[in-house]
Amino acid sequence: MGSAPYPAGEWKGKARGSLQELACMRWKISKQKGVGGELVVGAEERRCRDPTDCQQQQDLSSSSSRPKPLPPQSSLTPPAIYHEKQRRELCALHALNNVFQDGAAFSRDTLQEIFQRLSPGTLVTPHKKSMLGNGNYDVNVIMAALQTRGFEAVWWDKRRDVTSIELSNVTGFILNVPSNLRWGPLRLPLKRQHWIGVREVGGVYYNLDSKLRGPQPIGSSDELRKFLRQQLRGKNCELLLVVSEQVEAQQAWRSDG
Repeated sequence: MGSAPYPAGEWKGKARGSLQELACMRWKISKQKGVGGELVVGAEERRCRDPTDCQQQQDLSSSSSRPKPLPPQSSLTPPAIYHEKQRRELCALHALNNVFQDGAAFSRDTLQEIFQRLSPGTLVTPHKKSMLGNGNYDVNVIMAALQTRGFEAVWWDKRRDVTSIELSNVTGFILNVPSNLRWGPLRLPLKRQHWIGVREVGGVYYNLDSKLRGPQPIGSSDELRKFLRQQLRGKNCELLLVVSEQVEAQQAWRSDG
């Protein structure tokens, strides 16, 4: 089976004397929309009794309440992450597109064409029937689809530790894990294999499972290795490394030589 506001603070006016010396009433806090959130400024509750002192207070208020320059907008904007949601039994399609971060990388028609031209003699494992084009494609379709774009799928040997993966040379990861079946909102007491994509975006690794509501941050490379170890300890879980043809030819996805 198969995409912040700034905290408000309290403003305190600064003048040469106390509020009594300025002959002003107390100030109240009001909110004003600003760039990137809300800016807090002071608003006079009543008119000052002394017009001269009132003008001094207003001048000080204007200078002290001026917002500080904000950081560049690029540093405030998180990276855009493509996340394809689950449709039918097209998790293999979603995993591929999520790894490539491109909704047009592969289509259902592309995978269905690959499925139809694969013969039983070329299959590594028994192929699940997808004659109606509804999905449920196996690893052979994924491997063939990657080859059309100059990539290879390396089937990871679970007997080895993931520390021997050279992460910098891996484009992404595709996991095959057991997943609960659903009938509408109901979760059935049955499990079926499910493909999920994982990759790095903006220095952070994300779980891009199409069944999630959105991308789920995993974290750094160390946290990714912990995540992969946890997944591989589960029953019936397999891991594919998505690498370029050159990386596969040179075995550069291995850090242990």
